[in-house]
Amino acid sequence: MSKSTIIGISHGDINSISYEVIIKALSDTRILEFCTPVIYGSPKVAAYHKKALDMEDVNFNTIREPQEASSKRVNIINCIDDDIRVELGKSTGQAGNSSFTALKNAVNDLKNEKIEALVTGPINKQNIQSDQFRYSGHTEYLKDIFNVDDVLMLMVSEYMKVGVVAGHIPISQLSSFITTDRVLSKIRILNQSLQKDFNINKPKIAVIGLNPHAGDEGLLGNEEQQVIIPAIEEAKKHNTLVFGPFSADGFFGSGKFTKFDGILAMYHDQGLIPFKAISGDTGVNFTAGLPVVRTSPAHGTAYELAGKNEANADSFKNAVYIARDIIRNRKMYDELHANPLHTSFSPGSDNDDDISALDE
Repeated sequence: MSKSTIIGISHGDINSISYEVIIKALSDTRILEFCTPVIYGSPKVAAYHKKALDMEDVNFNTIREPQEASSKRVNIINCIDDDIRVELGKSTGQAGNSSFTALKNAVNDLKNEKIEALVTGPINKQNIQSDQFRYSGHTEYLKDIFNVDDVLMLMVSEYMKVGVVAGHIPISQLSSFITTDRVLSKIRILNQSLQKDFNINKPKIAVIGLNPHAGDEGLLGNEEQQVIIPAIEEAKKHNTLVFGPFSADGFFGSGKFTKFDGILAMYHDQGLIPFKAISGDTGVNFTAGLPVVRTSPAHGTAYELAGKNEANADSFKNAVYIARDIIRNRKMYDELHANPLHTSFSPGSDNDDDISALDE
């Protein structure tokens, strides 16, 4: 049994690039220096992908429980029927079922503290749908399973950390979905996560407007005046360093994002397009607001690349690294705050220049 940090990995869609990025990331033996990976999936499917990728020198240790994991090996728990069929590049019902089965088993062990974090492989949001999974993604599923009031999809890279108020919501529903309470809740989660999960003592947060030019004082929309600004003002009453609303194009295009520790965009593409354009293949998806640690690569199934040995594993590898870092940061945070006489200290932000002119 390993005494190092055990990180669970759900294998995602078996017909996608998920096994490829998992195998490539875990072939870097440096990962074993700081954690013990446990894949929830299928040794048979893993062997199929290793052969397709000509990476058969990567060996897995088959176990039944995380407690059996070897700290010197990549471990795998078989939770899929051996009759499973891999059809590279295709969305199938079998693939969806196996995605959910692996996820369910991993989450159960996460709840029971048998693993310390979960890194999820990419799933197909259509073929995973069933009576047991009626969610638009991992984020919504985990919010329900862990019974929390709210969570934040937070995209993380060395360049920026971007959360969104409206995740997988149709554009036609945005205006009614974005309320003052929702914006305020996301600000609070982001602020707390930056402190607890990323060790930033007094984070500076930028809020992006919903409309072009952040509404131009009501000329191009009134959501900024009626919804977003009231949320910002309320957050400020609780000593949160929050600024905005900023116009999205100017904010990202001018490089102003570099002056903030966290960014709250209003909707999915508003935040993720600049994030992925700037972060490239290095970004990670982190679910802030959960009592547990969950990360994933910031990409999807990429069926068109499946089996071609062309997928970039950097995002998945970073998801493992960041999961381990967050575990460590949470332990440090809890230890500090368990002592009522502690003096808060953090390396904080690199953005310590004058913030008085940042608000718009």
